[in-house]
Amino acid sequence: MSGADAVLDVAAIVAAVLGGLFFTAGTLGLLRFPDLRSRLHAVTKADTLGLGFVMLALSLRADSGWEVAKYASIWVLGMAVAAVAATLLATDPDRGAAA
Repeated sequence: MSGADAVLDVAAIVAAVLGGLFFTAGTLGLLRFPDLRSRLHAVTKADTLGLGFVMLALSLRADSGWEVAKYASIWVLGMAVAAVAATLLATDPDRGAAA
């Protein structure tokens, strides 16, 4: 194992741990915040950043540029889906309320 591989391994581990922490923070925000809009804000912001860190960790250990492109497209699609879902739920707050 060369020094560059060790640095990439450490960077990938740090990025994966940061991603997990942001996912945890988004989940806690979803459970703890009082209203729908603040819950959506916590989930969309923290989980999108968490997904970005996880995709970065995977990209650091990828074997080819195609894999990196796939991970980047997953992150972009995740950001788009989170934004659209939050917008749809926030326009009609009753839609996201529990029965």
